[in-house]
Amino acid sequence: MGVVDPFSVARAAGLELTGKSEGLTLTDGTMELRADFTRMLPRLKQGRLQQELLVKAARTKGIESPWAIDATAGFGEDSLLLAAAGFTVDLYEQDCVIAVLLKDALDRAADDPALAAAVARMRLHAGEDSIAGLRHITELIEQDKLATPDVVYLDPMFPERTKSAAVKKKFQILHHLEQPCADEESLVEAALAARPRKVVIKRPVKGPLLAGVKPSYQLAGKAVRYDVLVPPRP
Repeated sequence: MGVVDPFSVARAAGLELTGKSEGLTLTDGTMELRADFTRMLPRLKQGRLQQELLVKAARTKGIESPWAIDATAGFGEDSLLLAAAGFTVDLYEQDCVIAVLLKDALDRAADDPALAAAVARMRLHAGEDSIAGLRHITELIEQDKLATPDVVYLDPMFPERTKSAAVKKKFQILHHLEQPCADEESLVEAALAARPRKVVIKRPVKGPLLAGVKPSYQLAGKAVRYDVLVPPRP
């Protein structure tokens, strides 16, 4: 199987990837979309970062260098929050167009002194299926070749999550490429099989449970909710 060209995939979806001074940009001719971490900087300040619901949900007491797997990376903004909070994060993004936009954002952020330390803890697995990736990690854990992750984070695309115009615009373009997660059960099963300390699932605040799995507890904000699964430790 040859290497997938994201530029060709974008064109086949009626979109165009264009290199601009601000960064790699995806357009449908009327709207533009690019991954950019600089707008996240206000949320990375220490006082505010610790108040982020995701950081609270993912927090692991007594772990000096926690490891998180973001199985649905998208544009990597949630992973950036975790990395800024001290996690090493493996990001899986299967869609090659979204992955190349994310890589461009990571490359630009690596040259920004305000972002470099956090993005240095972010490892992108571009074009890789996260279910297969989690299953491979589980195999290595079972062979005692790898420690268990502290957190597996799931944020499957959910188009009705918000009514904000900016996000609607973003999803309008992304829906040319990606559809909402079709195999929720396999995603949750693969996450739990890796034996993390917790699985954190991002949902719309009034949205249904992912794959119908009841969480150990929930943290809810105005727009989103984090369902936290805490598997029993062996």
